[in-house]
Amino acid sequence: MKTSSIRFFTFILVFFLFSCSDPERLKKSAQKFLDAYTKKYTELAYKAQETDWKSNTMIIEGDTNNSTQNRIAKEALANFTGSTENINQSRRFLRGKDSLTELQVKQFERILYAAANQPQIAPELVKERIKVETEETEKLYGFTFKIGDSAVTPNKIDKILHSENDTAKRLAAWISCKEVGKVMKPGLMKLRDLRNQTVQKLGYADYFSYQASDYGMTTEELIGLMRQINKELYPLFRELHTYARYYLAEKYKSKKVPDLLPAHWLPNRWGQDWSAFADVKGFDLDTILQKKDDIWMVKQGESFYKSLGYDALPKTFWDKSSLYAFPENLGFKKNTHASAWHVDLDKDVRSLMSVIPNADWYETIHHELGHIYYFMSYSNPEVPVLLREGANRAYHEAMGSMIGFAAMQSPFLVAINLLPSDTKIDTLGTLLKEALNYVIFIPWSSGVMTEFEYELYAKNLPSDQFNKKWWELVAKYQGIAPPSFRGEEYCDAATKTHIIDDPAQYYDYGISFLLLFQFHDYIAKNILKQDPHFTNYYGNKETGEYLRSIMKPGLTADWRKMMKEKTGSELNAKPMLDYFAPLVPFLKNINKGRKCTLPEESQIIN
Repeated sequence: MKTSSIRFFTFILVFFLFSCSDPERLKKSAQKFLDAYTKKYTELAYKAQETDWKSNTMIIEGDTNNSTQNRIAKEALANFTGSTENINQSRRFLRGKDSLTELQVKQFERILYAAANQPQIAPELVKERIKVETEETEKLYGFTFKIGDSAVTPNKIDKILHSENDTAKRLAAWISCKEVGKVMKPGLMKLRDLRNQTVQKLGYADYFSYQASDYGMTTEELIGLMRQINKELYPLFRELHTYARYYLAEKYKSKKVPDLLPAHWLPNRWGQDWSAFADVKGFDLDTILQKKDDIWMVKQGESFYKSLGYDALPKTFWDKSSLYAFPENLGFKKNTHASAWHVDLDKDVRSLMSVIPNADWYETIHHELGHIYYFMSYSNPEVPVLLREGANRAYHEAMGSMIGFAAMQSPFLVAINLLPSDTKIDTLGTLLKEALNYVIFIPWSSGVMTEFEYELYAKNLPSDQFNKKWWELVAKYQGIAPPSFRGEEYCDAATKTHIIDDPAQYYDYGISFLLLFQFHDYIAKNILKQDPHFTNYYGNKETGEYLRSIMKPGLTADWRKMMKEKTGSELNAKPMLDYFAPLVPFLKNINKGRKCTLPEESQIIN
């Protein structure tokens, strides 16, 4: 740390020692520290985000300049946020937290949480971790996927798995998308150890417990909640699994209905969304959207939020975002996983996407813009920079997911002329399609991904069991099997971007779906006065105000209290189960006489 910074923090320490008995002086001293910390943090975080953005949007094979600049910027940020001075000072101020404001206490707690991720009491360890994380991210997104001798994009693989009926071609695409795991395994082994070791320096048992603590929960409490969610949804999932086995066996003309679903039969690389194989009569959004262009797609997403009373996206969003797929001959690549960025923790908001006109991207756009509008909502003077986050991480996901969900409901689509007003839609077919998205996602997110990273970090899973454990969990939670044996030369978990660059928090998405249905249920019944299955948010300013009241406080709000205040109940799966309740007798009737290969009672909680 620079000499001037040391002098400042020495002054603060002396001031602190003389002001402990004076609450007002302590409060002022604390604020001086927070103001100085925030100014430096904002400056360093912006540089780190900018270089990270470039690393994600301009990946040139063999060129390490972007990754080097990103690593340098991240190291500078880590040196500051994890500095011993900042850790010690924050701890001292928190000893007198009864004299501080609630916002000051929350900011000091955030400082310590950030410090634990990169403590400078172990600078070489943090430096190595940043280096490996940067290298592995570029390796993942710079990987060239091939089918045979031909290079293919992730969008191309997704298209094959979405709509190809030739199982040989599907298998080739599925195998192609898993090859990157071989390359990523050595890096994942290093990252597991480095992540655990960094947070252990500040007293966390492992990286999984560190991430769980952000919810105010222990590892055991979080894992218990995830298993309970899966147990509650299991009867419905079991019926969907049986339906899918018979449906896909017929679709692909298989002589035998398999006990577990072959992974390459499913319309998603990880089997996390099965909705593409459910056709709804009168509802073919893909065909409609293919007549639009990619710019229209994003503008339509913006118009949804504007209709609720939100501002237009700033000009800088359009100038600085990377929204559309790159031409294949451009000479460089980008991260193809959709994401939203709050680059300066204020007005510089961006999104990274590869939009093409189809239903998947239509929903994704609404989701990512939910993040953007959340950023914009809590970037206000009442929310300190250090607390410009969602009420918890899942809240951020829930806001976008809920708008994506609402944007797919037929009354809304009719209102914006994407469906004719006289469209007759198969109601149960629509519900089935939704269940094959939202219900199917829970065992994946709150089951497979969560349990694998729990084993990886908390249980220190041996590297010669990575793939074995992965496919055990996939079979247990998703009822899916690989097309053929997958040995330990593969690392199929590492093909999912979050394992590499957004670790040990994938349960955020599962929790967000519970939040989605709770918030949606409240809006439908109490604001719109509509059936939750047939809503139209568009143009309803009261709905917009309700959502802004959730978004605007950011992390200054207690997520549990907000849940109770805004929905009348604590986090639970009931609204989701109620929503899909009409589907249960429908599925049981279809599955009558069929063999259910998953056990009758959930094996999730042993």
